[in-house]
Amino acid sequence: MMQARHFANSKPRVRMFTALRLIFTFALLLGSAAAIAGDSGETLVGQLLVASPEMKDPRFVETVIYMVKHSAKGAFGLVINRPLAKGPIEDLLKGFNADTKGVKGEIIIHYGGPVTPAAGFILHTDDVLLDDSTPVKDGIAVTSDAKLITAIGRGKGPRQALVIMGYAGWAPGQLEAELKAEAWYVVPADKKLIFGKDAEKKWRQALDKRRISL
Repeated sequence: MMQARHFANSKPRVRMFTALRLIFTFALLLGSAAAIAGDSGETLVGQLLVASPEMKDPRFVETVIYMVKHSAKGAFGLVINRPLAKGPIEDLLKGFNADTKGVKGEIIIHYGGPVTPAAGFILHTDDVLLDDSTPVKDGIAVTSDAKLITAIGRGKGPRQALVIMGYAGWAPGQLEAELKAEAWYVVPADKKLIFGKDAEKKWRQALDKRRISL
């Protein structure tokens, strides 16, 4: 599992964060929120998928996924426990040509899944909502608007947030088949777990919460 890396004294890390910044910039400019258009008949929305210990797919080994959409049309989720890179919020915002006045602090970019790796999302608590924020469930929302990152850097953002690239997606019936094959456990969402700082512990913590094996 990749760990968040601070790039202050390492050129390779600078290049890594710069590349991620440019990809994330491109994704936000495209308006990747279109990928979370609403569906009806949702069932696992707002819950967590936890990879079983027997998971063999390297893209999902020991992952925890927050489910944003789930219906007969398919499913959409965001991995919450694979940090990719860490750096100043100001540096990330420069890629958007955004006003960085008053922006402070650092930010971690996370791997959200193998689908459309250039798609950028911000999973956040709903104490702060933008026009483009989509409420999911139980006080959690998602957006692809970079203005929220600016707000975070100015101390005016939501209490908790994850910046994520890429997502996990399933075609109609695909997730149901994986659940039947016991590739995943389903557990209730927990803000403390979702937004926790120790990514390495999230999978085990979520696994310990499992109540349903499908």
